[in-house]
Amino acid sequence: MVIYSSRAIDDLTNILYGLRNWTKHFVSDEQAIRYVDDISDICDHLDTKSFHFNARFIFHKRYGEKVYTYRRNKNTIWYIIYNLDQHGNVYIQRIISNYNTKSDSA
Repeated sequence: MVIYSSRAIDDLTNILYGLRNWTKHFVSDEQAIRYVDDISDICDHLDTKSFHFNARFIFHKRYGEKVYTYRRNKNTIWYIIYNLDQHGNVYIQRIISNYNTKSDSA
């Protein structure tokens, strides 16, 4: 089972808002929704992964122990930060882009 924290839901909402209001490049509402749906689809299947990577950046470790890295394109990486319980349930805490990640590995 995958459970989203209220902060992770806010992150998805903010991603959608940011894409729809991006002044550098036009993104249609349909494209923005599809983009966020792609991220959500990845999140929804994290509980089926056989291996879960430990969070590497100190900034990410503030929110969770595990991270899934989703490379959207050559410039954009999304970090889905989450915790696991003993039953394999995934608790998504944050969804953060490489633009908002401080590169301070521990």
